Amino acid sequence: MEISWKAVLIGFAVTMALGLISGLIYVGSDATIVVLYWGTVGVLGGLAAGYVVGGTSGSGAFHGGLATVFGSVVVLVSAAFTTLLFGGIVPTFGVLVFGALVLAFYAIPGMLGGAVGSWVKGRRAAPETRRTRA
Repeated sequence: MEISWKAVLIGFAVTMALGLISGLIYVGSDATIVVLYWGTVGVLGGLAAGYVVGGTSGSGAFHGGLATVFGSVVVLVSAAFTTLLFGGIVPTFGVLVFGALVLAFYAIPGMLGGAVGSWVKGRRAAPETRRTRA
């Protein structure tokens, strides 16, 4: 399968933008809302990547999952770097280990959104065939 980097980057950009917006909204809200933000941001980022790539649902799921995992890796690296600067080596190791374990869970909403996005694009692109009588 050929990777469409355009779709991955668009999904990544959507995921990062929505993540930043939801991070600003999250301040002072209930802790259970974090799960809603996490799932919603992943699904919408994957939906964008899947819609851009089109094709089969499997291709959309792959690209949506790749976009959200790519975004999660960027966030993990930045969190580990800031933890290293302000916390030390031991907390940084904890952040890296926990982040590596959670990375797979970030792919699930992205894959779901990517599959739906490519399915929607396929439904819109396929015109209805109508029979005419001669």
